[in-house]
Amino acid sequence: MENKITQLFGIQYPIVQGGMIWNSGYKLASAVSNAGGLGLIGAGSMYPDVLREHIQKCKKATDKPFGVNVPMLYPNVAEIMDILVEEGVKIVFTSAGNPKTWTPFLKEHGITVVHVVSSSKFALKAQEAGVDAVVAEGFEAGGHNGREETTTLTLIPMVKEQLSIPLIAAGGIGSGQGILAVLALGADGVQMGTRFAASVESSAHDNFKNLLLEVGEGDTLVTLKELAPVRLIKNEFYQGLAALYQTNPSVEQLKEYLGRARAKKGMFEGDLVEGELEIGQIAGIIHQIDTVENIFKKLLVEFEVAKEKLTQFNL
Repeated sequence: MENKITQLFGIQYPIVQGGMIWNSGYKLASAVSNAGGLGLIGAGSMYPDVLREHIQKCKKATDKPFGVNVPMLYPNVAEIMDILVEEGVKIVFTSAGNPKTWTPFLKEHGITVVHVVSSSKFALKAQEAGVDAVVAEGFEAGGHNGREETTTLTLIPMVKEQLSIPLIAAGGIGSGQGILAVLALGADGVQMGTRFAASVESSAHDNFKNLLLEVGEGDTLVTLKELAPVRLIKNEFYQGLAALYQTNPSVEQLKEYLGRARAKKGMFEGDLVEGELEIGQIAGIIHQIDTVENIFKKLLVEFEVAKEKLTQFNL
C-alpha cells in the first residue's frame, strides 16, 4: 500500500495513530510502528523529562519510524522542542497553535513536520508555513476539536481541492471501510485515535477503555468552546457542565469548574464520574479491547473486503 504518506514517513501502511493525551505512551506508539503504521507519542500529557523517557523507551521498543505529537498551547513547548532535537526525533506532528512558530525550527533540524487542522483556511496556512503534510480532522473526532463543526466527509474533499502537499484524514475513522472511504475522497492517509485508545497497549486506565465499549450513538458531545472545544462522554462531570451552561457562565466560571488535571483523572486514573473523558464518535462501532497487532489485521481485512465489494458496481 505504497503512496505519498508511506514514502514520506518510511512506513508500510498509510495509517497514523493519533497522539492522544493519557493514551499515547511509548508502548502504543511502538506497537503501531511495529505493525507497519506510524506511532505517535502524545507529548500533551507529559512533563518534559517524562517525554524524554518515553522517546528513549520507544527507540528500544521499535526500529521503525515513530513520531511525537506536540500541542503548542502548553507553556513548556520550547523545552519540549529542544528535547525532540536532542533525542533525534525524525517526525513531529504539531497542533493547537500557529505552525509558523515552530515549523522553521524543526525543519532546520531535518525533522518532518505535520500540522493538524480543522478547516481549509488553516490547512493552507500550514502549507504556507512549510509543513510536509497536513492532518485535516473532522468534527467527529475525540479530544480537542475545531470550532467550525465541519465533518470529515465534507472537510477532506474541500481541503484536497486547495492543498498541494499530502493530506491525512482524521475524525470518525475506525475501520477498514472508513479508511477506504476517505482515500476515495482524496486523502493520502488516515489518522486514527479512538480505535487505538481501545487497545491493550494504550496507556489509558482500564476503566476508561472498558467504558468505550459501552459508548453508543449520541453519547458524546463537543463542549467548552469558550476555552478549547473538546468532545466528551456524557458522564456526571459533563452533566454538571451542561447544568452550568444553563446559567450563562463566564469563562472564569468554566475554568473554575473544569479545574486542573481533569483529563488525567478520567482517562489515566480511571475516575469515570468526575473525570474528563475524551473520545470520538466512532467509539460506537468498537466492541472489543484488542492488541494493536490484531487491530491492524482487522483493518487490513476490512479494507480489502470493502474494496472488493466496490469493484462489483457497474455504474
